[in-house]
This record gives sequence, C-alpha cells and structure tokens, in this order.
Amino acid sequence: MPFRGFKLRVEAALDRVLPAADSGPGRLHEAMRYVSLDGGKRIRAMLVYGAGQAVDANSDVLDIPACAVELIHAYSLVHDDLPAMDNDTLRRGKPTCHIAYDDATAILVGDGLQSLAFEILASPAFNTVPVELRLQMVFELGRAAGHAGMVGGQVRDIAAEGSSLTLEQLNALHRGKTGALIRAAVVLGVLCGGRRDPDTLNPLKQYAEQIGLAFQIIDDILDEESDVDTLGKHSGVDRVLSKATYPSTLGLEASRQMARRCHAQALVALEKLDADTHILRDIADLVVDRQF
Repeated sequence: MPFRGFKLRVEAALDRVLPAADSGPGRLHEAMRYVSLDGGKRIRAMLVYGAGQAVDANSDVLDIPACAVELIHAYSLVHDDLPAMDNDTLRRGKPTCHIAYDDATAILVGDGLQSLAFEILASPAFNTVPVELRLQMVFELGRAAGHAGMVGGQVRDIAAEGSSLTLEQLNALHRGKTGALIRAAVVLGVLCGGRRDPDTLNPLKQYAEQIGLAFQIIDDILDEESDVDTLGKHSGVDRVLSKATYPSTLGLEASRQMARRCHAQALVALEKLDADTHILRDIADLVVDRQF
C-alpha cells in the first residue's frame, strides 16, 4: 500500500474513533477532531502499518494502534503549542488549538486525546488481538508517552533552552521527546502480528531508534531552512526560543551527515530480519528526504 493509502486509511479510522463533533460536549469534541483530522505526515501510523505488514499482521487489526499513536502525537502537539510551552499560533497550516478555541479548551483537548488513545487500545471491541497483547500495547504506549519517554524528553527540551548540550545529551533528549513514540509505533505494529520474540523486536527497535533520531535531525534542519508555506507551521522557532538543536550543536552540514548515518544504520538493522521490510525501508527514505 502506498503512503497515500496509509494516510487515507488512518484518517478514516480516526474519523470513526473520534467522538462526533455534534455530540456533547460539542466544543470539546469539535476541537478534538479539528486537531486530529485532515493534516499531518502520519509517519507514526505508517510505521505501525509497515512493521505490522512485515510480520504478516492483518491490516484491519493495525488501524486501532495506528490511531492510538496518532492521537498521542496530536495531543502532544496541542500542548506543545500552548503559551506556557512553545507559544505557537500555526500548526498543520491552520491556527493552533488554543488560537482557534482557547487555552482551557486546548488543555482539555490534549487530555481527551491522550485518554482516548488508551481507551481504544484496551477496548473489548478490539477483540481480534488477544488480551495479553493489548495489555502489552497499552504498557508500551504508556511508557513511550510518559515521564520515561515523550514527556520526560519535553521537560529536558524546556530545561535546555538557552543552553549548549553535548551531542550525547541532545540524543538522549530526543530519544525521549521524539524517538519514544516512534519506537512504540513500530512495537505496536509487531505485537499486532503476535510477535514478541527478541529476534524480531530487537532489530526493529534498533531501526526505530535510528529513524527517530533522523526524523528529529531533519526537523531541526527544516526549521532553519524551510518556510511557513512548506512546513504548515512557523519556521525559525527553535532559534527564537534558543532551543538546543542538531544544527546549533553540529552545524547544518554535519547534521545532514548524521541523518544519513542514522538512515544507513536503520537499514542495517532491517537486514537482520527474515521478513519483507520494503515498506519500512521506504519510510526510512521518506524520513530523511522529506521537505516538510
């Protein structure tokens, strides 16, 4: 299935799992749909589908975990954009949630999206996957999204504003802030195929870690070099906020070289698998070649 097919599939699945805009409380539900639908690269959902297909998981089973990681990602963006965080006004080519609605609604939208992600993963309606695997998915996603992953990485990111980090410190920051959810997306896809053996999971986790770093490096480069029309959000924000980034730590060209090394290492990890990983290879190419 081409990338456009993955995006259309998860978009349709999100439309099904999100509450109807006209159901009460309507303002909350309308805003949850506003930030979750019709936008985004859907890289994390693609990774769920790609990893799942590599282990022969049924595509229908992959829809719920693909939605779950996208809901967590959407919640994180809503909260990142708040005045107390990055104070941004544009996301995915439209006003951020707190601008389109208000700060209080944006906070509650993030809370609602986060809880919905775990609700759908744990739901008995997701009954084609054994309970023990669903429980492990909830665990993996919770760990990736929380203090040991994304939230912890965000705290490190805020603390590093105006500071210089070593490359090792910067990598540690982004293994949490960006990489943890990317790694969870891959693991959830594998679990949908009923696979928990180290020979399958470990190479895919190695792949995901390298893709997560490459994704963030390219993100930092685009913030320096791209424009608002291409990105769908303001560029140059990292510099304004004095963020610790790969270009500020390494320089632009060295950052590009590091992204290419991460890409190469991700492909080496896939070579350890006796599986059809062409979709994951294509996603790796997309991550490092993207312009948005």
